[in-house]
Amino acid sequence: MKESRMTSRRTPLHLRGLGTIAATAVILGTAAPARAVAAPHGLRTADNGARIVSQEWLDTSTFDFTVASPAIGSDQKVRVLVPRGWSSRSARTWPVLFAFHGGRDTYVSWTRSSQIKTIANTYDVMVVMPEADNGGYADWWNYGKRGTPRWEQFHMSEVRQLVERNYRAGEVRACMGNSSGGQGCIAYAARHPGAFRYAASMSGILSLLSPGIPRLLTVTNLLNALDPFRIWGIPGVDDANWRAHDPLALAPRLRGTGLFIASGTNGLPGPLDDESTVVGGLIEAPTGTTNIEFRNRLRELGIPVTARLYGPGSHSWPYWRRELDAVWPSLMSAIGAAKTGSSA
Repeated sequence: MKESRMTSRRTPLHLRGLGTIAATAVILGTAAPARAVAAPHGLRTADNGARIVSQEWLDTSTFDFTVASPAIGSDQKVRVLVPRGWSSRSARTWPVLFAFHGGRDTYVSWTRSSQIKTIANTYDVMVVMPEADNGGYADWWNYGKRGTPRWEQFHMSEVRQLVERNYRAGEVRACMGNSSGGQGCIAYAARHPGAFRYAASMSGILSLLSPGIPRLLTVTNLLNALDPFRIWGIPGVDDANWRAHDPLALAPRLRGTGLFIASGTNGLPGPLDDESTVVGGLIEAPTGTTNIEFRNRLRELGIPVTARLYGPGSHSWPYWRRELDAVWPSLMSAIGAAKTGSSA
């Protein structure tokens, strides 16, 4: 579902989070027609030749740009929020928050479904929200042949270099994500020590090889019409590659990174649930189990973590919005993003 033209506000049919073997929750968003825009001139490329082929301002603080990505082999989109006083010609740079989305969602999800734009507008921070498709936040194994898509390279090299070289993004960064985006944020922080000063996961699966989790992820990706074994490999055969992307296995490499994890743990309806979100409890229960394992492993290692494991509650945006409010001050403090005003 990739487009070669810019979209003002595209919200496709999607599923909440990772899905389950038993059921998935379907959500319909709103859509607006696409507008073609000209490719910008004079912008710098990434090291591998990735380049910005178009950009579009949606309002005074929000723009999208499209990347011709060698890592993915197709055009991919990125949404950016910029603070008051931002200019691409400024002598200064800005601290950056990377916000990663969940499975079957897109780069528009955080601005569509959360209050991130309102709260970011009160801080001196850039927010970068790249497309991640259903890529598992990994360079795909492809039965040992590797090759495209390389989602980790897209996020950690191409997008990072393009926003730093063209949009005054600085080298002080944090990341956060919901669902698979939470798993991706924590895995990236571990696989690239020092890249992020703070990493926050909301309902991310944080132990890929725990009992039942490989099967859950395999079936979820089958529901997404993917060959699930192309991403990390075949469970039981390619476990070394699974472990190389597993937050639990990578936990020792997170020392020195600020950490926040949040998840429901028992699959029961919580205070923010209604009949439309009960299915999300089936997703959240196994997710919560991996969060407990991850928290316990960090404690064994003596690595500090803020863990909000709240029992009842589904795999859904009402909880992620709540946790966004909870973690935001820590994210901003870690990257030195000052408060600049009120959202009122």
